[in-house]
Amino acid sequence: MTIKLAMFDCDGTLVDSQANICLAMEDTFAANGLTPPTRAATRRIVGLSLVEAMRVLLPVADGEAHHRLAHDYKEAYRARRADGRLDEEPLFEGVREALDALREAGWLLGVATGKSDRGLAHVLDHHGLTDLFVTLQTADRHPSKPDPAMLLAGMREAGAAADRTAMIGDTSFDMAMGRAAGARAVGVAWGYHQPEELAGAGADVVATHARELLALVARP
Repeated sequence: MTIKLAMFDCDGTLVDSQANICLAMEDTFAANGLTPPTRAATRRIVGLSLVEAMRVLLPVADGEAHHRLAHDYKEAYRARRADGRLDEEPLFEGVREALDALREAGWLLGVATGKSDRGLAHVLDHHGLTDLFVTLQTADRHPSKPDPAMLLAGMREAGAAADRTAMIGDTSFDMAMGRAAGARAVGVAWGYHQPEELAGAGADVVATHARELLALVARP
């Protein structure tokens, strides 16, 4: 049997988490006496690993500062979760139905995300999605997107070849990662980068609604 693998990004693709990411980033910068980035700037870095995100948001700082800010962001996010100040992170419309349709059509499912293991586990558990995925790859074990390491690891774990794998995501980082791994790059228009950016980064196709994913993941 030929194994088919659909790897999903998380933030901006499965769930709408931008509000919490922006709030935690604002907390982090304020705690360090820095002017917080605009929310538009924060949305641009969703999908990157935290240290790389801090490099983009604060390029004048050194590596030590970037690592400190990444640590402080994790603490800010955990603090908001602990005291109930996190907003709901809803699934995007049609995502659960799309995941079920892909599984019924014989696709294995995985996640490749800039989130931590803990953060991803929380999201999947909250939405009852944990058991749907056969491989979970996070920033805890891999370099930041667009490096293809986490996607390649997911393919190995699932036993899927590149020509039977689709990387589904909302950012140019996801599309570049998919192309670097030899996978089909499927962009989604409901996330944090514009469709023209996804196309420019190598998207083979861009879905405008989750209901389109089943028809778009397979190569022509």
